[in-house]
Order: sequence, then structure tokens, then C-alpha cells
Amino acid sequence: MPQTTAGVAALPRQAPGSSPGGSEFTPLLRTVKSQDLLERRYAWYTRGIAVNALALAGLLTGIVMVGDSWWTLLLAPLLAVLCARTAFMGHDAGHGQITANKAAGRVIGLIHGNLLLGMSYSWWNHKHNRHHANPNHIDKDPDVAADVLVFTGEQAKDRTGFRRWLTRNQAWLFFPLTLLEGVALKIQSFRDLRRQSPRERSVEAVLLVSHLAGYTTLLLTSMSPGKALAFAALHQTLFGLHLGLAFAPNHKGMEMPDPSGEPWGHLRRQVLTSRNIRGGAVTDWFLGGLNYQIEHHLFPSMPRPHLRLAQPLVRAHCRELGIAYVEAGLVDSYRQALRHMYEVGEPLRAE
Repeated sequence: MPQTTAGVAALPRQAPGSSPGGSEFTPLLRTVKSQDLLERRYAWYTRGIAVNALALAGLLTGIVMVGDSWWTLLLAPLLAVLCARTAFMGHDAGHGQITANKAAGRVIGLIHGNLLLGMSYSWWNHKHNRHHANPNHIDKDPDVAADVLVFTGEQAKDRTGFRRWLTRNQAWLFFPLTLLEGVALKIQSFRDLRRQSPRERSVEAVLLVSHLAGYTTLLLTSMSPGKALAFAALHQTLFGLHLGLAFAPNHKGMEMPDPSGEPWGHLRRQVLTSRNIRGGAVTDWFLGGLNYQIEHHLFPSMPRPHLRLAQPLVRAHCRELGIAYVEAGLVDSYRQALRHMYEVGEPLRAE
């Protein structure tokens, strides 16, 4: 078991202003390993997966029992919250946080992603790993590619038509747009099947279709079509909002590496582009550990319960090197992210 932060050994000192290469990260990695913070927490994840599965089973039973009543819609927000917990487990499986066995991790990811959420595990990993490798890099991070939203003035000036209007108002539209995220993830998952190998595609497709069929059957056999549609709309929009609330504070408004500049080392690349969210156990639960975004990016395979233990080590190491370690309250983090998107759209509003 890892030691608590009270017993953490002092970090090896390194001269401030040293070159931003791998040497900046090595002392931190050594200390983290010495505290066993990269060791898997099988019991913690087994318990978490079991509790989430039982909660989902109980809630689905409740939907069937309440049946064709408008009161059933009160269960939709609870299902959205449990689906977000399921997504967080799939995310951890994709990073190897739950188990070092890739085959076992893939099975866990397929169950939590494809079967329970209708979201492709392969698609998410392919996209998310590229993000982790080069966070906020305009040419390499798919999360900051120009799409519905844009994140730089260069992206904004090329917008035309309806997308130009979106960019002008993207700060105001951001959270309303996250209401569509749950459905968008499912659509992207089916589209990604074309990229996958035939063997991978067959497994992923069967599970995605099984989720869609099971979800539709559950709702239509439990309530009338009108109530089923209302339930699905409420559930999917709140699920998307929950994911948006979890992902929005992490990188938006943070440093964006210059594509033509000198590459940053691992430590600076991950720390300078990420923002942590202050809070306690409730914040940890609500954001699925993503509130420790800096630690997660530095050590993607670190089990979720160890991230809070690694935080003092990372913060102290960054202080020693004079590297900005950014933390914010939850509400303030949203304010900073929205301010950045507002400023990106400012030139278009001035026309």
C-alpha cells in the first residue's frame, strides 16, 4: 500500500532553470515509484465496479417497476450520474489504471464503454491517447482541432457561415452544446467502426448494437413511446452535461505549445497545459479523479485513488523548478475556460 502524504520522502532537488527535457521528470518519477503510487489497486477498483454495477441494476429494476408513469423520469438524472461513473471506469481501464493486463483491461473497457454506454472503447482510446501525447497542441491534439468549437485566433479567423456565428457565441453556447455530447459520442462510435480492423470491428459493433437494442427495449417495454422519448432525452442530455462538466476545466484556457517552437519535455508539456480543480471527496467523486488532471497526465496509468497522494509530490517538484502548477476552484475553472473561448471569438464579434 502507498504511504500517506505525511510520510512522503523529500523530492530530489534540481536546479531551477534546467533545460525542459526528460531530466526534469526523472526525479519525480523516481519518488513516485518509491511511494508505490504506480502499483495497481485491484480491491479498490473491484469494489467500485461492483457497487456501480449493483446501482445500475437497481436503477434499471426501478424503471421497470415504476413503469408507464411520468414519475419514472425522476430516475433519468440518477441514471445519467451512474452512466458518468461507468464512463470514468472505462476511462481508467483504457489507461491501464485498473490492470496491467491489456486483454483484461480491454474487456473491462468494452463492457463499460460499448455495452453499458454505447460508446466505442477503441474509438475513445485512439482519440484520447493522441490527446495525452500532445495536450493542447493545435496540430496533434484532436481535442483542440477546429470543429464545433475553436481554441485559437488562427482557427477563428477561418470560420465562415454558421460556424462563424458559433465561434462568435461559443462561450455562451458551450454548456448548452454539452447537452448533445451523450448522443454525439454514440454517433462518433459507430462512424469509427470503419477505421477499425475487421476483428476489432466485429466485437465493437456487436456490443454497440446490443446496447442500443437493450436500451430501446427497456424503455419501450416499460413505458409509452412518448414517455420513453422524454426519458431518453432527459437521460442523454444530462449525461452529456455531466461529462462536459468533468472535461471542461482540464485544459481550456491553459498554455498551448507553439507548433513551430522547441518541443517541451514531458513534465512541462503535461503540467503547463493542464489545470487541477481544488476540492475534497465530493469533487473527486463528481469528476472521477479528473480534477487531478496534472497528475493524471504525468502518470496516465496511476490508479485513481493514488492521484491525490501524488499531488503534493508533483506540486513541490514544480515549485522547485519554477514551473507554474495551476489549480482553481470548480466554478472558477469554468469561468477561466469560458473566458478563453470568449476571447477567441472576440475579433469576430467586433466586425
